[in-house]
Amino acid sequence: MTRDRPRCPAGDPLRQAGRRLAIAFEAFHETHYRKWLAYAYLHTGSEDAALEVTGAAYQRLRLCWPYALKQSSVDSYAWAVLKESVVDWLCRHRRATALTQSAAFAVVTRALLRECQQQFALLESQLGLYEAIARLPERQCDVIVLRHVIGYSDTQIAALLGVDEATVRSHASRGKRRIAAALGIAPGPTKGK
Repeated sequence: MTRDRPRCPAGDPLRQAGRRLAIAFEAFHETHYRKWLAYAYLHTGSEDAALEVTGAAYQRLRLCWPYALKQSSVDSYAWAVLKESVVDWLCRHRRATALTQSAAFAVVTRALLRECQQQFALLESQLGLYEAIARLPERQCDVIVLRHVIGYSDTQIAALLGVDEATVRSHASRGKRRIAAALGIAPGPTKGK
């Protein structure tokens, strides 16, 4: 005599839990993929390398996704995974960040030009600006890049870095002052974004 197993009307709970995890991961991926790819490109200087780094970061994140979801900030934990993947790639290829050479940095120039006094407009060579940004302390550099190049809002940056929005604004303000000092110009008035 065979006994039928009782079935849960909603289906297999383990399968449903796995499906919910997969859907959450895919939603996270879709939300951040383009911006993560842009960040990886800024540091590697290559589209192929950016695809490789971003793919590796998402693969690592997929493997520990249930753990990531238990963290106080999924965004911050995932951001650390991406940054580790970028650093790993740079170390394996014995390269420094391509931040100062990346063509995408033109976006930073336009954004900072609007926020700083018109003296920035006199700078035909953008190299000094790029080098000044690359020399910022890590958090200030991250905030400037995430805000002005990648296009994250202060709220999103705060979540990624695991800090509050006031800290993001503080890093941005300090970063702009350091850039202005390095370029020998006065910073413009500071605004929210």
